Amino acid sequence: MKAQFGRTRWLAVAIVVALPAFLQGATIHVPKTLEQQVRHELLMLPFYNVFDNLTFSVDGSKVTLMGQVVRPTLKSDAENVVERIPGVTSVANEITVLPLSPFDNNIRWRELRALYSQPALQRYGLGPYPSIHIIVNNGDVTLEGVVANQMDKNLANIMANGVFGVFKVTNNLRIG
Repeated sequence: MKAQFGRTRWLAVAIVVALPAFLQGATIHVPKTLEQQVRHELLMLPFYNVFDNLTFSVDGSKVTLMGQVVRPTLKSDAENVVERIPGVTSVANEITVLPLSPFDNNIRWRELRALYSQPALQRYGLGPYPSIHIIVNNGDVTLEGVVANQMDKNLANIMANGVFGVFKVTNNLRIG
């Protein structure tokens, strides 16, 4: 019994000594500016994906939401989370809900396979937030996001144009 009490005491001392060092490395990053907070909240929306494009602008304490989404609930969810951010006094929701269409859904998935199956573009599909967003509206495709160089932008454009059923491709990819 005495030996077990001694081990328990040493374990408690080890935890007390190690805990501050462990907690120091586990700091939580809290966005500081209103822009960072809005960006963070939009990226954390559970149904925001590669087929949606959310953008915003901040003018003082007023936030204007823009972009295109597939699900109508994502439009209202974006507005709701931004309204709750401290310091936001009003939200103008100018997000467009894309029309429901099996034709557009097929194009979305074919575009996704065409872009992200290309070895040079696969890195843009990694992680929880893909760099290239695919917006399809009545057969017209718009590529939004950021790529590393002009070659990747051109390759994405070529792959998007090669998908059957696409009427037009607008390449809004930025190099960054």
